[in-house]
Amino acid sequence: MVGEQQFTYVLVHGGGSTARFWDRLVPLLDRPSLAVDLPGRHEKPADLATLSIEIEVASVVADVLAADITDRIVLVAHSSGGLVVPGVVEGLQGRVAHIVLNASLVPPEGGCGLDAMRPEHGEGLRIAAEQARRDGTVITLPGPPADAESFRKAYGGDPLDDATLEFVVDPLRCVPDTVHHYFQPVYWSRAAGIPATYILNERDRPIPPTLQEQLIERLPRPPTVIRLDGGHIPAVTDPTAVAVALRTVAL
Repeated sequence: MVGEQQFTYVLVHGGGSTARFWDRLVPLLDRPSLAVDLPGRHEKPADLATLSIEIEVASVVADVLAADITDRIVLVAHSSGGLVVPGVVEGLQGRVAHIVLNASLVPPEGGCGLDAMRPEHGEGLRIAAEQARRDGTVITLPGPPADAESFRKAYGGDPLDDATLEFVVDPLRCVPDTVHHYFQPVYWSRAAGIPATYILNERDRPIPPTLQEQLIERLPRPPTVIRLDGGHIPAVTDPTAVAVALRTVAL
């Protein structure tokens, strides 16, 4: 744990989202925070067809440096945002004091995001990408759904209430995204010396708890595991519980 020293949370959103994913959580945090946009979101132009983890890592590191943060950093990542964590830790050169992962993808050493998905999802994406290459096209993840109701039960846990569903599908948060970074290698050995906490969602649908437990086993050192009774996006559906979990990092 970080202890009583000063630190700042750096918040990295997951797939198909933006820094605004964290809007319900940020006011509840006990320390300063910086929520970053990965490339291709808001004012950050990027080619989603070729966007790589290296480009995403460089963007997060640049945002932290531009924010002139003088504290140590607790790096918090949700879902596919976890793919950038080892590179960001390396790029910030000793400034990251702790890592917090929430249902984050953790490939085997040198593996890629596809290796951290449910097998049917990873294989389906691989087949779709191969077909797109044969057709001379590219695939990206869509933005807001044509029918918002398709998102109400998509994350597992309790169905989203109307206000939360509106929050999630708002184009400020629900955006087109790359699939290219899921094919990039990830090396968790780059973050081997940093203590970690893994927030495991017990009723997660996209990344079921049994899969999260497998991902936890791949981390280079055993993390502290905090279990929450909910679906895939607790920073939205139960931000108080996530804020309490993050406070344990300071103990």
